[in-house]
Amino acid sequence: MMDIHAILAHLPHRFPIILVDRVVELERDKRIVALKNVSMNEPVFSGHFPHYPVMPGVLIIEAMAQAAAILLFVSAGRKPEPDSVYFFAGIDNARFKRPVHPGDQLRLEVNVERSLRGVIKLSGKARVDEQVVCEADMLCTYRKVRANEGE
Repeated sequence: MMDIHAILAHLPHRFPIILVDRVVELERDKRIVALKNVSMNEPVFSGHFPHYPVMPGVLIIEAMAQAAAILLFVSAGRKPEPDSVYFFAGIDNARFKRPVHPGDQLRLEVNVERSLRGVIKLSGKARVDEQVVCEADMLCTYRKVRANEGE
């Protein structure tokens, strides 16, 4: 449904932190299913862990958040702008069921649960070969920012 070119048009992220390779399903305001191909070529695996490469759990959750951002941008009919970003407002109930290794393909499934006063609650699951490897509830919000804010 969306290749990497369309994904890059809907995410502000760039290498080395782009964590969505393809969108295979998207229902505006409801859900998205995206794929992340986990490759040994990713910089994180030189240090996490050299003798037993494992994708960090925070990056699995970040991949789900990026899929969520694509869903939210498409649903709103807009694309990222330099003065705005979707931020995490919270992460709840995160659970990791098994390690993710180079060669795995993550299937990222994110559903909109509700939206209230600019805060969107989403539930996400990451699967490898139909087995849930991670799940979490996420709160996201859209915010205007200034360039170099926080520096």
